[in-house]
Amino acid sequence: MWAATLLGMRVLLCPDKFAGTLGAPEVAAAVAEGWRAVAGGDELVSRPLADGGPGFVTVLAEALGGRRLPVPTVDPLGRPVAGEILVTGDGTGYLESAQACGLHLLDPAERDPRRTTSYGLGPLVTAAVEAGARTVVVGLGGSATNDGGAGLLTALGATPLDETGHALPYGGAALAGVAALDGTPRLRDARLVAATDVDNPLLGLHGASNVYGPQKGASRADVLLLDAALERWAAVLERDLPGCPPGLGGLPGGGAAGGLGATILALGGRCESGIGLVTRAVGLEAALDSCDLVITGEGSFDHQSLRGKVVAGVAGAARDRGLPCVVLAGRVSAGRREAAAAGVTDAYSLVEHFGGERSGGVEAALARPAEGLRALGARLAGQWSR
Repeated sequence: MWAATLLGMRVLLCPDKFAGTLGAPEVAAAVAEGWRAVAGGDELVSRPLADGGPGFVTVLAEALGGRRLPVPTVDPLGRPVAGEILVTGDGTGYLESAQACGLHLLDPAERDPRRTTSYGLGPLVTAAVEAGARTVVVGLGGSATNDGGAGLLTALGATPLDETGHALPYGGAALAGVAALDGTPRLRDARLVAATDVDNPLLGLHGASNVYGPQKGASRADVLLLDAALERWAAVLERDLPGCPPGLGGLPGGGAAGGLGATILALGGRCESGIGLVTRAVGLEAALDSCDLVITGEGSFDHQSLRGKVVAGVAGAARDRGLPCVVLAGRVSAGRREAAAAGVTDAYSLVEHFGGERSGGVEAALARPAEGLRALGARLAGQWSR
């Protein structure tokens, strides 16, 4: 039942990030500013969201508080990059792999999962452990790597070796020659959790290489090479890493972030829904129970958005409560019927707001997203506010 009163509506703003332009809190703030300019008497409740990908730490820090600590690390090609971790009062550390392994850190011409490495995630994990975290939650998503977490293990003190006993070069392709694992990961008994909504296994047709490799720059030949290399890597982990579960290559979630999920499982960790973790942290369920309208969004609202991403989860929860749900996005390409079945009442595109693709809408949407979101917020207020 809607909760509107004579004093105005209660509007819930719970967007994901607009990748490459605005973080989720900035998206919510821009929409709220536009809405208030038209309907200042309405109550706007902001609950920015994220899955395990970019923005994970920022959203959780806003919801949970705690200490945000800067951590210098390296990108998928070994270049210096700034990262950070969040440590909360209950002894939990939160970090996102995309800060070190993210596809957004590379130019298109640099994307090559044969040589990109997850090494940079190691300093983030180590920093969380050194800061006293007993549980380390690693947001997985948006990665440029396909090395099965070999770089991460190297940074933690367990080095992949070839048949001559030499350390392997970085990158997924080098794992075709892996023969052993030397050393013990330094985790001080901290428990690892992979925050991901990907349930793909490490290996096979639905595995990391086949499904996500092409998005990271892999050719068909590369995919075959990388999948075979990860199969060999999984066998070495099962043999040489104490506590590694059997059948590692087929475990759900192992294929997340180019196989980082598999390494976390091999280290005795577990997988947990990233969006589920965030929605609990921000109190989304309670906010949904007391609102009249839900506004969510992301950079590109397409067919993939309706299969386990933030927008799909929000729209489904709104539908189950009989609430209207409006999606704002940089670009909208999802089919209307499919979107409606998922719980989406309507969807608005920044590209269309700025005149469409043929009139420079794409460039304007990328250059002035906050301006466009303020305008769409005002437009929605005019349509929906009572």
